[in-house]
Order: sequence, then structure tokens, then C-alpha cells
Amino acid sequence: MKIDLDQFVARRKALMSNMPADSIAIIPSAQMKQRNNDVEYPFRQDSSFYYLTGFNEPDAMLLLIPGRASGETVLFCRERDKLMEIWNGYRSGPDGAVNDFAFDEAHAIGEIDDVLPALLNGMSRIYYSIGQDEELDQQIRHWLNLIRGKVRQGAVAPTELVMLDHLLNEMRLIKGTEEQDLMRRAGEISAQGHVKAMELCKPGLMEYQLEAEILHHFAMQGARQPAYSTIVGGGSNACILHYIENDQPLADGDLVLIDAGCELEHYAGDITRTFPVNGQFSEPQAALYSLVLKAQKACIDLAKPGVLWDAVHDCSVEVLTKGLIELGLLKESLEEAITAGSYRDFYMHRIGHWLGMDVHDVGDYKVENQWRPLEPGMVMTIEPGLYVAADNMDVDPCWRGIGIRIEDDILITESGCEVLTAAVPKEIDEIEALMASA
Repeated sequence: MKIDLDQFVARRKALMSNMPADSIAIIPSAQMKQRNNDVEYPFRQDSSFYYLTGFNEPDAMLLLIPGRASGETVLFCRERDKLMEIWNGYRSGPDGAVNDFAFDEAHAIGEIDDVLPALLNGMSRIYYSIGQDEELDQQIRHWLNLIRGKVRQGAVAPTELVMLDHLLNEMRLIKGTEEQDLMRRAGEISAQGHVKAMELCKPGLMEYQLEAEILHHFAMQGARQPAYSTIVGGGSNACILHYIENDQPLADGDLVLIDAGCELEHYAGDITRTFPVNGQFSEPQAALYSLVLKAQKACIDLAKPGVLWDAVHDCSVEVLTKGLIELGLLKESLEEAITAGSYRDFYMHRIGHWLGMDVHDVGDYKVENQWRPLEPGMVMTIEPGLYVAADNMDVDPCWRGIGIRIEDDILITESGCEVLTAAVPKEIDEIEALMASA
């Protein structure tokens, strides 16, 4: 399952349609990064670069030049090199970039200092995401100074530098049909990994053993990398929102919170489930869990076109705060607890985030300083949670050290929403039945 080449071509054309004819966009690829001596991290292409190209090699640069008669799309990439390809793998080279990726023109990356200044000459505007790569920022300043140095010879340097992010991020925010299919599959694979963890969990296992089972399942389904560092937090470790040590034993009577999602063809899944290590919720655990699930269901029911992003979060706050008061964890009235923000002692994060090629995907949450309405094609997470610190002396001891989050991936549709990650149980009776039958 991959994005077709014609989709990458269409994306480039769509971006250029929003650029004036005398402008140029510069989009760099990701670079290899060193992990330690003679070892590099696995390469992962820059999301925006891949979104426009489908080209999965480092040391590359895409130029978009709308209206250029001799070709609107230009790629700089590594040359073919037999020796380096023996060691590190196949390279497309400039010819392959043109033939296999439908660029109008391609050059060796080593020629960029000779070729690119000439392409900048006569342009009035550069679209470029400044501030993300200091070395490249300096290189662009160098190219501009080269052009300025030739003003007496008739050269004309660009006078505007405009951030590319807004144009490109708005495109990426709305997922097309092929993207939705990929994210649907990423959601299914991620859900299956969580089911595996529920089936295998028992007291005495280490957190990292559940992590290993999940990552193994992802890899066996063709998703060799997780979308983010996997969280497996048993007991009070679940109250650490970004806990990734995953090195503690799972204790009988505790809950375990797992936040894990695969990456499939550069698209992320993102699921959190919380369940009892021994397969049976205690009464306090079930009470808090039911409250979180109630809030999540209310938010999912609300998520549809036209609903403001922040309204979904507000819904979660109201449901959770009311429930905390009913359970005795908060003493104020509902209005007082929300106004004072005392619920944040137990619910300190937002309801979710955009999801796509990045797990915290691009796209503005506000437009003209107003919360934006949801639109078909947006994908978001809905992930309410409650976390009672183990050292919270203001609550009954039965609640202390319980951390619960329930997260699903939601595609906004024309008539409502689709839960892309529904294949993993979240009802208490379903979880207990699955774990009992394993």
C-alpha cells in the first residue's frame, strides 16, 4: 500500500498554484544523523519533503518554480556511485529522479552552488522554512549574496523571504483518499499490537516485554518503525505522561498504560489503552476508567464538520470534572473547578492533536485567532486521561498511583467521524473477556 506517483505530482502542482510566477520554493530532505561512533540512526525522510516527492534518500533538495518554461520541478540529489552503493544501498541519481519520480530536471547535489544561484536570479520571492537548519540558512544567504554581487551585470536578487510552512501545512492537514487508506491500515496494525499486549500481559512481566511484543507485531506487518517512542507504564509510571524507560516489572493489582502506534509508509497510528495487569479492574480503577471512557465517547460523538477544535477539548473537561466531583476527588462545584482549573491536577493535557505523517502533525489549530472548525479529511486523536499522583495526599489512598488514558485516531468525514483504531477493545467487559480468554 503506497501513495501513487501521480499524487506526488499533483501535490507539487497544487502547492505551486498558490505561489506567484516569479517565486521559488526550496524544500530540503532530511540528513543522516550520527548515533555514535560509526553508527547512524535509521534514516527517516523529512515529512514535507516526502509529501511532495516520494523520494526517500538523504542529501537532496527540491525546487518548485511555477511558470518556468524549461521545467517547474527541479531536484538535486546524490549521484550514482557504485562503491558507495555496495556499502550503503542503491541511489536513484539524477537520471533516476527524472525517470522514476517525474521531476522535470535533476542535478547532482554537488552542483547546487553552481546551478541554484542562477535559478534564484530574477525571482522576487523565496518560499523557505527558515530557522530549521542553520547550515542551510547560511547557504541560502551565501547564494543571495552571490546574486547581489552581480547587480551591475544585470542580476536581480529576490527581495522577499516567505515561510513555506503555512501553505504546505494546510495541504497536509486535509488527507486525501489514499492517505486515509494508509492511516486506516496504520490504525489497524497499531490496534492489533495493543490486542497482542492485552493477551500476553500478566504479573511479573517487564514493561519492555510488552513493548517488544508490540514492536514485533508492527514489524511483521511491514511497519518496521514505530511512529514515536513507545510508552509502557505500569502502576504509577502511567502518571508520567511521556514515560519511555519501560524497564519496571508489572505488578499484580496495577494498571498498565500503553501508548504505541506504528508508522506505515510515513503515516502514523497513535493509540493508548489502559488495562489491568492481572486482567481484572478493581473498583477504584473501574470507576476512574469508566469516567475517562465516558469523556472519550462524548468527544467522539461531538467530532464532526463545523465543530470547533476547542469545543471537543471543552467537552472532555466538563465530563471529567463533573465525574471527579462525583467521585470525591474534587470538592468544588463544577463551575468553580473549571474556572479555577483545579481539574488540571488530574487532567493536565489537551484532548488531542492532528495526526498524519508526523504523530503531532502540522496544521494550525486557530485561524485568524479563532479556533478552527473541523473539516472532512482532518485526522485527529481524542485522548482524555486522568492521572492521580502516587504522592497526592489530598485524595483517598485508593485513587493514588492510578493513571488512565484512552486514545483513538479519528477521521472527520462528511457526516461525522470514523474511528480508525476501533479494532482494539476499550470497554471494561471486553478487555476483561479478552484477557481471560488468552
